[in-house]
Amino acid sequence: MAGNEEANHPGQPYLPDLHVRLRVELARIDEQLRSLLAAMDRLQGLLDAVVSISQEVELPDVLHRIVTTAMDLVGARYGALGVLGGSGEHLEQFITAGLSERERADLAGTGLPRGRGVLGHLIHHPEPLRVDSISEHPSSAGFPSGHPHLHTLLGVAISVRGEIYGDLYLSERRDGRPFDVHDENVVVALASAAGIAIEKVRLFERVRLGAEQFQRLLLPTLPDLRPFTAAAIYRPADQPSQLGGDWYDAIPLGDDTVAVVIGDVVGHDLKAAASMASTRNMLRALLFDQSRPPSTVLAQLDRTLHAITSNPVTTTTLARIEPEEPGWRLHWSTAGHVPPLLITPGRPVEYLFAEPGVPLGVDPSQPRPDHSRFLPPESTVVFFTDGLVEHPEYPIDESLDRLADLAAVHADLPLQEFVQALADHHPSDGHDDLAILALRTPHPDPRASPPARR
Repeated sequence: MAGNEEANHPGQPYLPDLHVRLRVELARIDEQLRSLLAAMDRLQGLLDAVVSISQEVELPDVLHRIVTTAMDLVGARYGALGVLGGSGEHLEQFITAGLSERERADLAGTGLPRGRGVLGHLIHHPEPLRVDSISEHPSSAGFPSGHPHLHTLLGVAISVRGEIYGDLYLSERRDGRPFDVHDENVVVALASAAGIAIEKVRLFERVRLGAEQFQRLLLPTLPDLRPFTAAAIYRPADQPSQLGGDWYDAIPLGDDTVAVVIGDVVGHDLKAAASMASTRNMLRALLFDQSRPPSTVLAQLDRTLHAITSNPVTTTTLARIEPEEPGWRLHWSTAGHVPPLLITPGRPVEYLFAEPGVPLGVDPSQPRPDHSRFLPPESTVVFFTDGLVEHPEYPIDESLDRLADLAAVHADLPLQEFVQALADHHPSDGHDDLAILALRTPHPDPRASPPARR
């Protein structure tokens, strides 16, 4: 008979040995796959983080999002971002995240870190820093009173246009382990994207400020409109490139009569802003003939614009308010514009809905309707552009109702505070610029009326 298997096949390993080797190899492959999946998850998390940071348009929001995103990527309990001052030696801002309300209260009186200790080490040595025991680091200087006792630290500098902008600090992984090289790599990558996001939002702010200043230069300062009180406000769109065509104007015509106009040139660019300025100036020249109703003035303006310009479509409301005992008479004509809002003492807030007429620049031959309404003393008429109410998630009727409710809540405020409240709490989504001009008829005794306000 044949001998044992080992004797017959001296070069063949036992079957159990094959199983062991196979299990070891499969375990190695499984570990590699898990590492690959973890790396893919980190990469996807990093990509998602970069996208979320780049969506912010306000610098404080960007800085806070950088901190919280870094914490999420490495599972840190605490995070902070120290923004360096102009000298690059000291912190001028310190944004924190992860602190409990009690911890924040305990640190309320400590002020900004003074750039000492391990935090200061990163300021002076901006290479990535991983510390497993803060208290044992040569630069450690302890913690201020009330500060949570931290053990681990991961610090990475953030550069903007080649200069150190600040330092990102993370502490205490939630799993209790020290930060590792993978954490360091992902936070370094995030810091690079953060520098780009910071530069983008700073450029955004400069462009937005320039656009707003340019727009305001095109708008008038309200003149003395006594016996009326008037106030106006303009707000640019959220997007910095969105130069607007919204404008307002008010002109005293003598004999306690005033002309008021609000308008919106279609478009969000330099052409729209220039068209707004030319339209406003032409309308001013046509307003001093008090014998003509607003509809006739708008019709003449439309024909003039059609003949000598290539201005885009424009919506507007032109109104004239004049004395009529025992109050005032409002005459107005609208060219496709949103209706004015009327606040009358002792009565509900209402819109002056009426036939709107076609916008300027559509068909100068179309007739333009006139409308009229008696205004008691201390009535407020609010003229505004659609940027105050338009929101893609709400029908226009709902937004108008919300604006009316807002106006009713703040109706008793002084007029400048009133228009400020409307601009601060409006129901629109901010995608468009907005303008508001409010005019209030005087107290029954004109001598008791306050001076005009902007």
